Amino acid sequence: MEPSRIGITMGDPAGIGPEIIVKTLQEMLPEARSRSVVIGNIDLLERASRLIDAGLTFSDSLSVEPGNVPVVHVQTAGAESIKDGQLSASAGEAAYRFVEKAVELSLDKLISVIVTAPLNKAAMHLAGHKFDGHTELLANLTGAKSSYMLLAGPQLSAIHVTTHTSLANAAVTPSIQRVLDTIRIGNQHFKNIGYARPRLAVAGLNPHCGEGGLFGSEEADRLAPAIKQAKEEGIDVQGPISGDTVFYRALKGEFDLVVAQYHDQGHIPTKLIAFDETVNVSLGLPIYRTSVDHGTAFDIAWKGVANNTNMKAAIDYARRIADGQ
Repeated sequence: MEPSRIGITMGDPAGIGPEIIVKTLQEMLPEARSRSVVIGNIDLLERASRLIDAGLTFSDSLSVEPGNVPVVHVQTAGAESIKDGQLSASAGEAAYRFVEKAVELSLDKLISVIVTAPLNKAAMHLAGHKFDGHTELLANLTGAKSSYMLLAGPQLSAIHVTTHTSLANAAVTPSIQRVLDTIRIGNQHFKNIGYARPRLAVAGLNPHCGEGGLFGSEEADRLAPAIKQAKEEGIDVQGPISGDTVFYRALKGEFDLVVAQYHDQGHIPTKLIAFDETVNVSLGLPIYRTSVDHGTAFDIAWKGVANNTNMKAAIDYARRIADGQ
């Protein structure tokens, strides 16, 4: 059986996406390189290759040619107006089109996992695509009713009940069902990547898990029933555990995955521990997707200095997912 094919979207072309992709491709073995399809603009990839003297050769084809990088070239209007490191509707439109094409290829089973370089939300909004990020965009393109964000790191991983919403909404809108589904999908994903019996912990929402109702009742009303149901289904899950201790316990090896209640509760500890190696993974979709967990870095774009460590981690994790399919 042939190795799984990874599809890498170029992200916002005004940002560091083309550079970190080319740097990562340069470091791959020829066989892995020829199985890594880039969805983007072939002219910009060639420019990025010249920028860092990578010496790569690109083919506008899905065919596997030893040593060559296969590219699905996506034409976008206004490409000539895109300026390095500058916000624009043209760049936002291009980034959107790259993801749209990657989803099409994934749904058609032509690629196994999508790896996304960073897009710029403001640029995408200027282009008329009002999404809060890749996860919401992918859910819309695939028709998924819900999606989940996992931050996967070498020492600490967290899946989120809520993500891009206000802290006020994160405190009141999730249901028992949403918490239960987050536990279920995190557990299943870790099984898919090789954990026989994943160990999960659910973080509390309030200080000290509400201190018996003194600081809030969400733990008793929403989290405890979901945890109870998950345990009855055979999932190894504990909680709720106070947010100020659960990540420390996970880091020390007690848990494989923490269920965080809101965006920053999960993002801060995982990024603090391993910023360059933490990978953003979208779950709950009919396709698989990993991503770098940083932005477009317009301030250093097209200067040859961008760090591609996170892109390498995202691709490595994508291959791990593909191997588990």
